[in-house]
Amino acid sequence: MPYLALFATAFIAATLLPAQSEGLLVGLLIAGHVPWLLVLVASVGNVMGSTVNWFLGREVTRFADRRWFPVKPAALARAQAWYARYGKWTLLLSWVPVTGDPLTLAAGVMREPLRVFLLLVTVAKTARYALLAAIAAHYA
Repeated sequence: MPYLALFATAFIAATLLPAQSEGLLVGLLIAGHVPWLLVLVASVGNVMGSTVNWFLGREVTRFADRRWFPVKPAALARAQAWYARYGKWTLLLSWVPVTGDPLTLAAGVMREPLRVFLLLVTVAKTARYALLAAIAAHYA
């Protein structure tokens, strides 16, 4: 059950909804759960949540021609040019609180290929959880 709770928390934390999974991960580590399994479960949940953002980003552009769409065509074109130059590498910052989740949404809007998205986001999210687990194990 704790692994399911960690998965769900990590999943929600990666979407645009407010949540935090790091505290639960550290708490479960301190409680003596298997570190590598916690890192795996948290990483899979977090990457899956980020993938939801990517899919939402892909779909939201269908509404770009609507009057209520919050981004004007010129601003979207500028963002696409910026993302073409730097975009995919910013996904290595997808683990950063507050700004990381919108980056994964932007990757979908900018049509980042799913395999590239998954590779970069998985590296970033797993490295974050592994480092956190290592630090927690060192001080526990």
